[in-house]
Amino acid sequence: MPRTPWTRRTLTALAACVLLPLGAADCTGGHARSGAPSPAPVGKVLDDTDGAGRHLREVGTKNAPAVDVEVTPDPHDGWDVRLTFRRFHCSAPGAGRAAVTGHGLAYLFVDGHETARLRSYGYHLPGRLVPRGTHHLTARLYADDGTVWAVHGKPVQSTADITVSDPEPAQSPAPTSSPGSARSGRKASSAPTMGGAPVR
Repeated sequence: MPRTPWTRRTLTALAACVLLPLGAADCTGGHARSGAPSPAPVGKVLDDTDGAGRHLREVGTKNAPAVDVEVTPDPHDGWDVRLTFRRFHCSAPGAGRAAVTGHGLAYLFVDGHETARLRSYGYHLPGRLVPRGTHHLTARLYADDGTVWAVHGKPVQSTADITVSDPEPAQSPAPTSSPGSARSGRKASSAPTMGGAPVR
């Protein structure tokens, strides 16, 4: 029996419904087919770089990621670092090299020297990295392609000051003190910054 035009149109529509989900599954799996358009660029890569020589990626204030860093003395050795993110998620290993809005890694710097690359909220900073004196611990946010998230031309980062001094000699009776006080010889303070300037 010959097919009518209505039947042919129905079969064509059914074939299209079968093919579309297959194509969608391929995209969501992260495997781009040849000739497929690349993701839209995120922000604008600037000529300016951070102290480590990586280019800044400018994004608007509304969607910009943010980070706060808190440092407390570890009772045994070193310091416990805790990061708080806003509009930012650490990428899993193997996430790729493309910049994705609100994703990437947090780099830690001690006095401007890279110390760690974090994919989590917490880190233990060994005491040997912060000898006697005052040191600056900076957490800076990077996209997966290695560019620095930036707002108004300044890196998105937060800095904590760590001061290590010689412990005071024991006195009798010993006064009570809270962790991180001058008696322990270690204290920390932190403030979010943009390019080294405090954020008010």
